[in-house]
Amino acid sequence: MFDEELFQEKYKIESTRLPHWDYSDSGLYFITICTKDRIEYFGRIKNEIMFLNQYGSIICQEIYKTPLIRKNVIIDEFIIMPNHIHLILEIDNTLNKYRRDEASPRLYVGKYSNMSKISPKPNSLSSIIGSLKSVITKRIHQNGLIDFQWQSRFYDHVIRNEEDLYRIKEYIRTNPLYWYRDRNKK
Repeated sequence: MFDEELFQEKYKIESTRLPHWDYSDSGLYFITICTKDRIEYFGRIKNEIMFLNQYGSIICQEIYKTPLIRKNVIIDEFIIMPNHIHLILEIDNTLNKYRRDEASPRLYVGKYSNMSKISPKPNSLSSIIGSLKSVITKRIHQNGLIDFQWQSRFYDHVIRNEEDLYRIKEYIRTNPLYWYRDRNKK
């Protein structure tokens, strides 16, 4: 049972989000999503090339579907690695202002009504990534890997200029080259 008085900010995990940034606003975002315990589920690196297995292929399919389902999302660049995904995702609210993401905000009532304040906003980065992680997990479980789990959070970086974008694109493209050096770096 959740008790607000028990923790009183004692075990609060600080947000890595950019202060005062609305993550449902139009913008470019660099995202990294890791598997729980960095288990290598999605394929392997051989001769500095990533070879996807059936689970990695599921992720690839769902990433390609994302802009078809969420009309305000553009996938700029991505790579699926054995235990994580890197992608550059653009939220463009000028494409379709009235479309909402698949996930609806949670509405809490009663004792825990304050929880609604921390639920992801529709069309926000958290909502989009949460939906993507959810559908991938469901499909992977349906394909026989019932123990599969994601790390609970994801890393994001707001891309602020062309130089930043170029640097991140290069990092994504060359990620398999450095796999054996960086594979379990935290």
